Amino acid sequence: MGEEVEHRTFTRDDRTRYRTKVRACLDVFERMLVASRFDTEHPATGMEIELNLVDEENEPALCSIEVLEALGDPDFQTELGRFNLEINVAPKRLPEQGVMAFGEGVRNSLNAAEAVATDVGAHLVMVGILPTLTDRHLDREVLSTNPRYQLLSDEILAARGEDIVLDIRGPERLRVTADSIAPEAACTSTQLHVQVGPDTFASYWNASQVISSVQLVVGANSPYLLGRELWQETRIGLFEQATDTRAEELKAQGVRPRVWFGERWITSIFDLFEENVRYFPSLLPVISDEDPSAVLEAGGTPRLDELRLHNGTIYRWNRPVYAVVDDVPHVRVENRVLPSGPTVVDTLANAAFYFGLVRALAEQDRPVWSKMSFAAAEENFHAAAIAGIDAQVYWPGVGQVPATELVVRRLLPLAAEGLRLWGVADGESGSLLDIIERRCVLGVNGASWLVDQVHRRSGEGDRHAVLKSVVGDYRERMHSNEPVHSWDD
Repeated sequence: MGEEVEHRTFTRDDRTRYRTKVRACLDVFERMLVASRFDTEHPATGMEIELNLVDEENEPALCSIEVLEALGDPDFQTELGRFNLEINVAPKRLPEQGVMAFGEGVRNSLNAAEAVATDVGAHLVMVGILPTLTDRHLDREVLSTNPRYQLLSDEILAARGEDIVLDIRGPERLRVTADSIAPEAACTSTQLHVQVGPDTFASYWNASQVISSVQLVVGANSPYLLGRELWQETRIGLFEQATDTRAEELKAQGVRPRVWFGERWITSIFDLFEENVRYFPSLLPVISDEDPSAVLEAGGTPRLDELRLHNGTIYRWNRPVYAVVDDVPHVRVENRVLPSGPTVVDTLANAAFYFGLVRALAEQDRPVWSKMSFAAAEENFHAAAIAGIDAQVYWPGVGQVPATELVVRRLLPLAAEGLRLWGVADGESGSLLDIIERRCVLGVNGASWLVDQVHRRSGEGDRHAVLKSVVGDYRERMHSNEPVHSWDD
């Protein structure tokens, strides 16, 4: 969500006034788009990484507040669960700093946090879903003490009117219920940001939607939840279900989910914000004192607080973002597809693949989404979440194809070209994209490594004991910063 919200009870009048205010913000945003009042001169890229905390036995450690207080670093923030942390990495301009510039900051932050966590008997793990989570970590007691998370949980459950049901089928099946959104805390992701101009936003968002499936193919890292082997990127199905405000009857009526791939290609960033206002009732109707129209007419830059807060409670896998820095507004695509981990260098490779490929596709004369239905892109996305490195996807001009073959033969050259357009040196882009190629050639990513290790050790104890052992080895290799495809070597 990204906004501080005090715990409170909302009235019917709050919701009515909020609807009026958020629509007023939308009108002002439209006027700003027409007037082109946005920073497009120095586009930046950004990264956020969510982490898990474990104890000496590789079980979840509910000590995020103690670690944050000891760190005293504003780049670290609370996340939904008490076993989660988030690092906000300073934005970078790729032409000046390249992708590798993210690496030093992330490694330094991780080392500092690991040292502090060790003092309280904990350790950091970069993984999409921590394999050693158990049923007790579905309880609302694991939610962070930050009031906004408790409030959001209450509002989602109130909108739903019943407990949350998780039902995910893979090689094994998981079906449980929860009385809060605590299961969402199991989802730890890497979020990539690309600042663009309003006139090019639609191309970058459409391109991000197209390639979200192959991002999961090469980057899946969440095969276990509550001891069951499910999807290769179970985080996708879990997040879709854990924050679903719809009862079964509303699903049958076709009401849109709040965790949403979308339903069409867009022609403007306005399309997404307008859909958010038109389709989704407020969860947190907090009203600010700002009069956005008056601020705009006085020559200022409106914060559009209500529109931004509302947008933060609708979880698109590629989310539009409006922000103001030094009184200058900008827009960006927030790519929320990837899980955390396995290592910093794997994270940088995933980032290079995304930054390069999204630019190359966004700037094509005949964009790929003009030759592909939106439904096909969504089908690719869920097929990749389920099968990971073994997925088959549809691609225009090729048809149904093993996704790894598509990446190696067609998409990696495009990603390299896109990084050149960003101004990233060939040597840097080549070393990072080589990691993606080796994953595809060897058929190894974080998820496949975890599954293979659990299967190999199946005779060494019950499933939970095996998972603890595997997480311990994973954590050791994570700190080596050797890419996951090389771990078996």
